[in-house]
Amino acid sequence: MTAREFKKLTLRLGFWLLIVLVLIYAIFPFYYAVITSLKPSSELFTVNFWLDSLDFSNYVAIFSQGSFVRAIFNSILVSFSVVAIALLLGITASYALGRVRFRGRTTVMLVILGVSMFPQVAVLSGLFEVIRGLGLYNNPAGLILSYTIFTLPFTVWVLTTFMKQLPQELEEAAIMDGATPWVTITRVFLPLMWPAMATTGLLAFIAAWNEFLFALTFTLSDSQRTVPVAIALISGGSQHELPWGPIMAASVTVTVPLVVLVMIFQKRIVSGLTAGAVKG
Repeated sequence: MTAREFKKLTLRLGFWLLIVLVLIYAIFPFYYAVITSLKPSSELFTVNFWLDSLDFSNYVAIFSQGSFVRAIFNSILVSFSVVAIALLLGITASYALGRVRFRGRTTVMLVILGVSMFPQVAVLSGLFEVIRGLGLYNNPAGLILSYTIFTLPFTVWVLTTFMKQLPQELEEAAIMDGATPWVTITRVFLPLMWPAMATTGLLAFIAAWNEFLFALTFTLSDSQRTVPVAIALISGGSQHELPWGPIMAASVTVTVPLVVLVMIFQKRIVSGLTAGAVKG
């Protein structure tokens, strides 16, 4: 083996070793949460990276709580509503910002991007007054409103960037056929924007599904809380009294849907994030 071949082999082995380390770092916490959730309470503090038997008592415990099941339905309702509203407003706004020429368009885009830079805690008190003034406190509609405010800027920015890359000839042909702007959006551009919509929609769903601060502040009763708050309320007492088994089971339960969605839409996510050309 020559020195050049040895160097090439060493670099390849180092590359794959780095990939293995990254995968272990990323996957191990979820793997440990899964095996912990399948252990009985008497074995939770026994360090063991393999399961000798399966115990579903932790899952039975969390799903026997009506408040946790209700929290899952609340999270589903809020997350899908946020995605639908963000995509609807994002598509229409991206058409105006990406295809219509008007003075101040760049300024509007910068303002939209600037809104997304504010941390949640910076607007928490002001947004709380808005939610209370609208009568949406302790109501899923309040969470939908607050989540949409923070997911919409990113959605508009990504969809506008994608909209600008679509061929001008498509719009000109639609106008020549007498299509209105709404018909142009829904019949011409919408079928071409599925990769970008899958990307932004999934990211908006994940943000709404995992959000904790607004959900804790804007809800009060168990019937209106979402999953992150419900998981936090499972814990209580001293450290040795924390129900780690049910907490791990609840965490796995709410994480699995996100993993499944990412696996289903991974190709569209990649194409949506890397879209830079359109085949004619």
